[in-house]
Amino acid sequence: MELYQHFRKEEEAFIDQVLSWREQVERTYQPKVTDFLDPREQQLVTMLIATKDSDVNLLFNGGHDFVERKRAVLGPFYEDLQQVDAGLTLLEGHYPTKFVDLSHRDVMGACLSLGLKRKILGDIVVGNGRVQLVVASEIAPYVITHLTSIKNTSMRLRERPLNDLDIKQPVWKELETTVSSLRLDVIVKEIYRLPRKEATDYIKKLLVKVNYKPVDDVAFTLQAGDILSVRGMGRSKLVEVRGRSKKDKLKVTLARLQ
Repeated sequence: MELYQHFRKEEEAFIDQVLSWREQVERTYQPKVTDFLDPREQQLVTMLIATKDSDVNLLFNGGHDFVERKRAVLGPFYEDLQQVDAGLTLLEGHYPTKFVDLSHRDVMGACLSLGLKRKILGDIVVGNGRVQLVVASEIAPYVITHLTSIKNTSMRLRERPLNDLDIKQPVWKELETTVSSLRLDVIVKEIYRLPRKEATDYIKKLLVKVNYKPVDDVAFTLQAGDILSVRGMGRSKLVEVRGRSKKDKLKVTLARLQ
């Protein structure tokens, strides 16, 4: 299929799913609310749905302007998607910072240990003795009932209004530079200022993610818009490829989350 030529091989199954959502809306004239999508998946949905000749409207909602994970709402072109319930519930609990230090990974691990899938969980905010997590409304009662401890610390979750979600606007520091290629090891080395061997080791140990999925291939070719993370070193992205320099190197804009 010619459409697949514009995307990576590993994205084909998701593309098929998005096309099936579009077909469902076109056939039934009923809105469709998806599971939570990461930013790369949101980008793919936008590319496939929000075309100039599309009869399907698209809206993303994660409970806050600055969240990363959002549910897509698809509907007929005449539908006001702002009025469609995206099925978002904010849960909040507290813990004593004097005795325990919780992290995003701790909360995520506790959720996954209950058998919850990542796709029904939105953003998670942890800090200052408070845990906030956005979940699909249909599983909120289950989470409240069963997520009663995190890292051996008792937790009592309650529903809160979505506008209580405490997320700060992300700040990205950009860097314009030149690189020999768009290989993953080259870009990781450049963004995180690492020796090439150390960048390679991080990748081979599955400590590097591209678009939220671990990648162990040092020669993996990146594209503009790809989001990277290195465990313990934060998040970054390849913002733009601006052409070639006089020395035939690639001119790129990189960014690192502050």
